[in-house]
Amino acid sequence: MKRGAFLSVGLAVATALAASASAQEAPKSEGKSSTHSAGWPGLGSGSTPQEVQQSLEQAPELNRNLSAREMLAQRRRLDAALRGLASQRAGLADVYVISIALDSDPVFAREAREVGKVLERRYNATDRTLVLAGPDGEDDGLPRGSISALLIALASVAEKMDTSEDVLVLYSTSHGLPQGLAYHYNDDGYGILSPKLMRDTLAELDIEKRLLLISACYSGIFVPALASDNTAIITASAENRTSFGCQPDNDWTFFGDALINRAMRKPQALLMAHREATLSIADWESRMRLPASLPQARIGNAAMNWLSAIEANIPQIATAPVGKPAMGE
Repeated sequence: MKRGAFLSVGLAVATALAASASAQEAPKSEGKSSTHSAGWPGLGSGSTPQEVQQSLEQAPELNRNLSAREMLAQRRRLDAALRGLASQRAGLADVYVISIALDSDPVFAREAREVGKVLERRYNATDRTLVLAGPDGEDDGLPRGSISALLIALASVAEKMDTSEDVLVLYSTSHGLPQGLAYHYNDDGYGILSPKLMRDTLAELDIEKRLLLISACYSGIFVPALASDNTAIITASAENRTSFGCQPDNDWTFFGDALINRAMRKPQALLMAHREATLSIADWESRMRLPASLPQARIGNAAMNWLSAIEANIPQIATAPVGKPAMGE
């Protein structure tokens, strides 16, 4: 293997991740520091940069220095949470919600936890909502998010669903990089959740009706890979843009605060919520002189039909936003 090629691509990934983290953490704030201190390891393999890039599309996941007891405890948490999910009801369009934090910085866990509550209420998904989130500084009672945990969760949900009538709502929050979503747990877990793996996994599990909400820098790269007639996808940024607001002591990213904490708490359709969130984010970025993140949305024609059905009975009373606003208001 040509070591130079391996190192150059590994360094490019590390540099992109650092740029993503730096961008999302603006503006600076006092408080808890990041849970990460070690450098990002090389995750790709191959003898040329192209081969290494292709290997990153396979969504590598690296865990090191893990406690055997902690691994067992986490697997038991995940198994218990999956056992608690209710089966689908014949003849009804049930919604299954997964909200996952792929990074151990507390902002992501806080966001994923509250997102789970909002989406569960909005889509009548009681007993059909799964939250995968690490410690948020106060609570550590849920299974942690990782690439492997997400794949297991998706497979388990697919077994509970009738994929011909039920809908998956997936919210993911983390740092991002041009190759995909970054899985980063303390200095022990690393990985890249690529658009290819997400596309292939949903295809393997026959989950066609899906609402995908992705909060991360460069998250627009998931749109072309996952768009379909039966897919609704909203991302925090365009494929070549960063998003903002995820300094560790925050409660929300810009995207999570605008879309979930504010717009989707209201009795309005998803398209209206997306429009409200996009305008809010653009205003915040303009006021802070940040480059526009350009959130993306694409909703297939068939998705419009099932989306209307699952939103026909959303609660007609709005709930109040919680936590510190991402803008620091």
